[in-house]
Amino acid sequence: MRMQMLAPIRPRFGGLLNPSWFNTFRGLRALSSSSSASANQSRGGLPRFFSENLPTTKGSVVRVQGDEFWHMTKVLRLGINDRVELFNGKGELIEGCIERIDRYGIDFVALEDPKFILSQNTQWHVFAAFGSLKGGRADWLVEKCTELGASSVTPLLTERSSSISENRVDRLQRVVLAATKQCQRLHEMILNPPMKIDDLLPTVSQSTLSFVAVAEATPLVSALTSLRIQPSGLIIVGPEGDFTEKELNLITGSGASAVGLGPHRLRVETATMALLATLMLWSDSQQAVDS
Repeated sequence: MRMQMLAPIRPRFGGLLNPSWFNTFRGLRALSSSSSASANQSRGGLPRFFSENLPTTKGSVVRVQGDEFWHMTKVLRLGINDRVELFNGKGELIEGCIERIDRYGIDFVALEDPKFILSQNTQWHVFAAFGSLKGGRADWLVEKCTELGASSVTPLLTERSSSISENRVDRLQRVVLAATKQCQRLHEMILNPPMKIDDLLPTVSQSTLSFVAVAEATPLVSALTSLRIQPSGLIIVGPEGDFTEKELNLITGSGASAVGLGPHRLRVETATMALLATLMLWSDSQQAVDS
């Protein structure tokens, strides 16, 4: 049988390139969650490590031990006089060098006074029911929330995702730290303890900008056209199988706006990333226009 050759299918992108979409994000200067000035300050070329305690002045010394010490000396094989940066997850950054190494840690000496960099982006707080996710999907969700610039992530306990193990929470804390270092953000993302729907409702009612992902609701981009940026906002995503009708009514009844993310059924982590990425770009574009 002679095979009939099929012409390649070329997707028609013309209909997708809607000018109104680009107008929504006009003025966006970079795929960053902060202004260019603070971004340039926070992204150095030196290896960067976390330390709760930083030197207070130029010439001061702090001790670095534990996992960061191991990473410096065993993974990167840094030695005496090698220059590195320390940050504390609260916006402070300092450059210095390794003064001394022994079996238990290194002594870091500051070559400058600490710099404090303000967080200038909208504080987006993510509430997602990811306790039942398998195979590293929860790790991926938390990692990408960190990279995209979420201020906090809270595991949401629902009827269809009613628990999350303490061991998993400990692991996720390590994921947050690794992602914070990788993307070079200076303000740590907070991983909050699990929260029940009833405990979330007062937070929703006090927020002027909160969104809950709901199938077939008003598209998110359409909902944003009539809104103005606020200092903080909430992102709420249900579990596999979605919120129950009662749970959804409680959330929207407290003031959250139901928004849609397209015609397809999305996984918990996909919906979370779609909401967060779009809102980060939107808030960045609003700040660019206002400035």
